[in-house]
Order: sequence, then C-alpha cells, then structure tokens
Amino acid sequence: MAQVLLVEDDAAIRGALVRGLSERGHAVDSAPTAMAGLEKAVGNRPDIVVLDLGLPDLDGTVMLRMLRGASTVPVIVATARDDEAEIVAVLDAGADDYLVKPFGSAQLDARIRAVLRRGGEPDADPTVTVGGLVVDPRGRTARLDGRDLELTPREFDLLHYLAARAGEVVAKRELLTEVWRLPYGGADKTVDVHLSWLRRKLGETAQTPRYLHSVRGVGVRLGAPG
Repeated sequence: MAQVLLVEDDAAIRGALVRGLSERGHAVDSAPTAMAGLEKAVGNRPDIVVLDLGLPDLDGTVMLRMLRGASTVPVIVATARDDEAEIVAVLDAGADDYLVKPFGSAQLDARIRAVLRRGGEPDADPTVTVGGLVVDPRGRTARLDGRDLELTPREFDLLHYLAARAGEVVAKRELLTEVWRLPYGGADKTVDVHLSWLRRKLGETAQTPRYLHSVRGVGVRLGAPG
C-alpha cells in the first residue's frame, strides 16, 4: 500500500481515481489546486504524487518545479496533453513518469507500483561510487572528486542510471525508455544533447572522455578513468 496524493481539479475524475486506488489498497489524499497540492506534498510527505497539468491556479509544470525545490517525492504526471515536446519538458522538470488521459485506475495503480519499485528498498544504501564520482539518489546529489555537481533533474537521472550500470554499454533505446519513459522513435537527439551537457559538467568531451565513453552504433558506457 502507498500513500498517494492526487492533484486533480476535475471533481469527477478525482473522485473516480480516489475510489479506484483506494479499492486497490492505497491510502489516497487529494487536492484540487496546485497550491493545496504543494502544501500537502511537503507537509504530509506522501509516497508518491499523481499530478494533473491543467490546474486552475498554476500550471502543473510550474507546481512540479516548485515541488522539486523542496522534495524528491516521486511524481507521475497524468494529463490529456500528449505532445512529445511537452512530455520531454515535464520529464526534464523532474517527473518520474507520464500518463496520458483517458486511463483507468488499474493502469495508474500499475504505474504507481512500477515507479515505487524503481525507488528501491528504503533500508538499502543506494549510493553509487565510480572512481571519483559519487551519486546519491536519495538526496539526488552527485559529487566529482569532492566537488558538488550542479545537475538538472534529467541530467541527474541520466547520470545515476549510467553509474548504476558502470562498465555496461547502455543503448540509447534503453535510456529513452528507462530515463525519459518514452518509446523509442527518433528522439535520439534528446539523449545526445543531455550527454553533451553532462560531459561538460564532468569536465570532459566526447573526443577526450574520462567517464562517459560512446560506443559507436551501440550506446554509451560509464566507467572510472583509466
């Protein structure tokens, strides 16, 4: 069972999802506006937030950015908007998954369980160390040779995914699916751009790599220098 906060302004949808998730064993709280949702998300510390974008007081993307300034709670964005560029922007802002309406409570329940599984066991030490790189997914912090790295939410997710698979060659298809939660289909440049930004913050380039090594036609591998 998870403590779920549902931020949704449509009363009919909100009621149906609260009932459906409650029947599946979750403890569900709800809020009809972004500001009420922020207050509950920070004050009540739910296990996961389900967030609509079309809220009456603030756009859900704005709320998401505000929430990410105060909390690392997993967030599933649930909305009728299905534009790929907007999906990428919301995921880059810190969402963990994206669900396009209409959908049923059974599908939402499955997404909630999947996102929480990716979070790992709460008592396990999730910190990943590769050479001088230390990545802590709980605090969403990364350090390189004792220096804090200033990463965007998506840069952090990408670095953590690669660091957790250090030594493996990870395909862009896999990164799109697991980091961006997008189906593969022509969005490779999204990965390439973020890898370029990440290399810059790691103090390297594609021509002179230290941690991030491209494997032409296959993907990218993160490994300790030398």
